[in-house]
Amino acid sequence: MVVDAADPKRLAAFWTQALGWSIAYEEPDEIAIEAPDDPQDRVPAILFVRVAESKTQKNRLHFDLDPDKQTTEVQRLVTLGATHVDVGQRDVGWVVLADPEGNEFCVLQARSP
Repeated sequence: MVVDAADPKRLAAFWTQALGWSIAYEEPDEIAIEAPDDPQDRVPAILFVRVAESKTQKNRLHFDLDPDKQTTEVQRLVTLGATHVDVGQRDVGWVVLADPEGNEFCVLQARSP
């Protein structure tokens, strides 16, 4: 998965902390992160690539994070640099946040087994 970025290093740093992933490789204009403990490479890596243009509208593709404790996870992500955003959601079971470059993602409520 490729994510356009003004500052790939900063965005990769946010997402490695948010997901608990690690940097797979780093070049001047791109950084890839990957999931730990994925010996068969089944989880796609995320590649952050420098682009000149800035984000202008809501993402068509986004991450949904599914933590055990939504409130605790939202607080942790905000501490890492995420911000709350309103994309028109109302009374829903998720919180919409944006990463440091404004890419929206959701933090879901814990689901019952």
